[in-house]
Amino acid sequence: MEIKSSLNGDELKVELSGELNALTAPELSTFLAPHVEKIKSLVFDFKECDFVSSAGIRVLLSSFKTLKKNQGDMRLENVGPNFKDVLEATGLDVAFGIL
Repeated sequence: MEIKSSLNGDELKVELSGELNALTAPELSTFLAPHVEKIKSLVFDFKECDFVSSAGIRVLLSSFKTLKKNQGDMRLENVGPNFKDVLEATGLDVAFGIL
């Protein structure tokens, strides 16, 4: 997995490519740790992300909870159909603000 990011004021945009799975989820978690307490908006772009496992969803959920606690928001963009189905089945599509 490759992580590209850009910070614009208090919004962090994270573009993921490859797979967000049990092996790469800790890398994303480590990357997000110094940022998530300081920002108000987190945008994930999944255009180049081929697969998201339950470990990846846990990282997203943890970030979402931290942002909500600090009155922030999180959005997911360019979510593929298989991942979108999983998010819809769990109700996380609404919580994560799927675009």
